[in-house]
Amino acid sequence: MIYRKEIDGLRAVAVVPVILFHAGLTVFSGGYVGVDVFFVISGYLITSILINELEQGNFSISRFYERRARRILPALFFVVACCIPFAWMWMLPGELKDFSRSIVAVVFFASNILFWREEGYFSPAAELKPLLHTWSLAVEEQYYLLFPVFLLLAWRFGRNRVVWSICLIAAISLAVSEWAWRNQPTANFYLAPTRAWELLAGSMSAFWLSGREPRANNWLSLSGLALIVFAIFYYDDATPFPSLYALAPVLGTALIIVFGRTGTWTAKLLGMRGFVGIGLISYSAYLWHQPLFAFARIRSIVEPEKLLMLALTALSLLLAYLSWRYVEQPFRNGRASVLPTRRAVFAASALVAAVFVTGGLTGDFRKGFPQRFSRLDIKGDVGHTYYHRYIDDTFFDCSPKEIANKALIWEEFLRCKQSKSDTPIIALVGDSHAEHLFVGLSNNVDDNVVFYIKSSVPTLKNVEFSDIFQYILNENDVKIVIFSVYYERINDIYDIPQFKNNMISTIRTLQSSQKQVFFVKDVPSFRIDPESCILSKTTQIAYERCKFDKNQFLQKTKRYNEILNDIKMETNIAVYDPINDICDKKFCSMIKGNRIIYRDGNHLNLIGSEMIGKNLSQFIKRFREN
Repeated sequence: MIYRKEIDGLRAVAVVPVILFHAGLTVFSGGYVGVDVFFVISGYLITSILINELEQGNFSISRFYERRARRILPALFFVVACCIPFAWMWMLPGELKDFSRSIVAVVFFASNILFWREEGYFSPAAELKPLLHTWSLAVEEQYYLLFPVFLLLAWRFGRNRVVWSICLIAAISLAVSEWAWRNQPTANFYLAPTRAWELLAGSMSAFWLSGREPRANNWLSLSGLALIVFAIFYYDDATPFPSLYALAPVLGTALIIVFGRTGTWTAKLLGMRGFVGIGLISYSAYLWHQPLFAFARIRSIVEPEKLLMLALTALSLLLAYLSWRYVEQPFRNGRASVLPTRRAVFAASALVAAVFVTGGLTGDFRKGFPQRFSRLDIKGDVGHTYYHRYIDDTFFDCSPKEIANKALIWEEFLRCKQSKSDTPIIALVGDSHAEHLFVGLSNNVDDNVVFYIKSSVPTLKNVEFSDIFQYILNENDVKIVIFSVYYERINDIYDIPQFKNNMISTIRTLQSSQKQVFFVKDVPSFRIDPESCILSKTTQIAYERCKFDKNQFLQKTKRYNEILNDIKMETNIAVYDPINDICDKKFCSMIKGNRIIYRDGNHLNLIGSEMIGKNLSQFIKRFREN
């Protein structure tokens, strides 16, 4: 196979945006598409090698996996090993338990499945996972577990049938991804069936070029580069992905591979020494950047400064060069390598894998070794102590005590009524950030409280909420309606005018039915888990770690507050702001007195709910009296 330095340059175009996206540089809002570029390149290179070996009649499955092991495992295992001592020193028990699980998943190339089950790629918690990025390696290796076998079996039916089979499978995979982003978005992002078409695009490029020189076409290859650059700077975390949108980076990469031969403008650009140099170390750079960023965020109370993240970006490139030269290269050169035989490669890989699996299972079983920390005498439960959810077509009664002790499962709506009387008076409506107000509010008002929860979205007068909305509207005994929603959900809504108009319409309709409407602003969110307060070495450290600058919260919620102020001006509703309950003049804190008031980074626990509920009930009482 002829070496094409522009392909290494294309690797640089892939890896740098990924790193800068993870560093938090918003200008690279679509930098994650670099992974898709990698997929196409990988599919092209591996398939080119397989085609050559099949045509020569010397294809070997064992030799194929030996090459993969030499290419992938040394640097991967080295980076994982380097992460372990920092995880031990800096991670909380829950975090170390998750990290331990991820080590086991990495060894079996199943981390994409693990992270799919845990949470979304773009969630804030994902930024704290040092091995999150290994999901893409898992997708590749799952693909290469099956593709060589498929190619070997299908080859006997003729080359044309193989190509058409690949095209059909790719089309099905793309169609599945287009369905899945609407129905199973997290699975769509992480799992191999919806990513296979990207690797197959590289495979189809390899078949197109097999036996011929890459065609030179300046405009097509330049168009391919433009498609990649467009996706990097135009896409963001709201772009459905993968989907038809992924055609831009995937097709762009294929155009460069097929038409960007030496001599074209694109090849000259990508063949420059800087691009090629970064491309050569791109695999190690990809491995290093996420652990560096994750541990920096774990050690920081707030999001690290951009200057620090840029410094860590430079450090990831330096470490990449060192591990490329002293780890990757010594293992790759067959009989001249550190492990000269196939048996040695497989034996060493199995031994290191066994060590990692044993350590990972131990960390999981021992729950992250909580004995590493001293537990302070700070009162308050953490964890989901009353995060109760239930799906049903009818209301059910539940006392605050039952709520606190009941872990119920849900899919869509939660409807819960506190049974102080036979008549509901106050309807609490919203997402889980309304739910965490329920116990405190119901304990501090004389009225009955009914609440309605839907996951992750504000409640508006639309088809989704027609049943709940109509019940509230038609029930004469409901005198007060209280809305509350996670502020980041509103920040994520890009059609702000429509949201605002819908909310105003909802409120006015309720007011026309003689309902008093309140809106409770959201509580501050913290980047750390409240468990870190309790497990800090001293009370002083606990207070320092579990607070942040109040002005940062005000700046972060500026858009949210502007929307609510506009809604208030239009509808004259009462708006309660709990910021003064949680923040003083300078800082917001998870600790009040000697008590934790949060159950995770953005939900109140029972103590916090009681504190806010008491003040909110007084606010409602004063408003009603006036």
